[in-house]
Amino acid sequence: MDPVFMQFSPVHHVEGDYGLGLLLIADHARRDLPPEYGSLGLAAEQFERHIAYDIGVETLARDLARRLGAPAVLGGFSRLLIDPNRGEDDPTLIMRLSDGAVIPGNHPLSEAEREKRLNLYYRPYDAAVAAAIGRVIAATGKPPLVISIHSFTPFWKTRERPWHASLLWDSDPRAVKPLLDMLRADPALVVGDNEPYDGALRNDTMFRHCVVAGYAHALIEVRQDLIRDAAGAESWAERLAPMLAAVNALPDIHEIRHFGSRTGPIVEKEEAA
Repeated sequence: MDPVFMQFSPVHHVEGDYGLGLLLIADHARRDLPPEYGSLGLAAEQFERHIAYDIGVETLARDLARRLGAPAVLGGFSRLLIDPNRGEDDPTLIMRLSDGAVIPGNHPLSEAEREKRLNLYYRPYDAAVAAAIGRVIAATGKPPLVISIHSFTPFWKTRERPWHASLLWDSDPRAVKPLLDMLRADPALVVGDNEPYDGALRNDTMFRHCVVAGYAHALIEVRQDLIRDAAGAESWAERLAPMLAAVNALPDIHEIRHFGSRTGPIVEKEEAA
C-alpha cells in the first residue's frame, strides 16, 4: 500500500516553545486518508497533485518551526476527504469535482457521512488549533501571532502565475504589511497581495480562529515549484524565519484588536464562539 495512506492521524503536532507567542498552522500539509476510504476511487497519481494537498508545505512548516523554536499544528488528512480551511456550511467543504478530477468516493454523500467526516477529521483538527492557541495564551498571558502556511500551483489552466509568494488576509494588516515590506525588499521576488486568491473567506481557519477573536495573523502562500523538494523548502524557511520572528516582536502584534471582515458583519454568536 502507498505510504500516503498509512499511519493515519487527523492532526500532527510539532512541539515548540509556546512562550514565544507564535503558532504555525498548515491546514493542507498532508494527503493521507483513513484506510477505510481507500483512495476515494481515484488513481494514485491524483494524490501527487495539488488537489490532494499543498505540495511542499509540510516540509516548509516543519523547517520553519524548527528554526523559530515555535509549535505547529498540521492537518493530517487530504483536502479531498474534507477541507479544514472551509466553513462547515461551505459548499466546497467536500469536493465532488476538483480541477478536472471526479472524486467517486464523495458522490453520492449522505448527511450521515458528511457528519462523520466532520466529527472524526475536521473538528479534531479545528480543536487542535484552538487548543494550541490556548496554550500560547496560557504561556504568555497574551494573544498569539498565528501564521498559516499554504502553497499554490505555478499555473492555473494555461495561465502562468508570476508570484513567488503571496500573503492572503482579510482586514487585519498588523502582520501582513510588515511581511509584505520585508518580502518586497528582495528585488528578485514577485510578491502578491491577496493573489491568486482573496484571503477574505468567511469561516475559513483564519476567520474562525483569528478574525473573530481579534488575533494578529497572516496566511503565507508559496509557489509549489519553489518548495517541492527539500532544498527549496529549506531555502524558503531560511528566508521567512527571521521575518516572522521580527513581526512576532512588534509591539501591537500581541494585542486583541478587531478589524472586522470584508465578508460582512461578525455577529455576536461568532464573537462568543
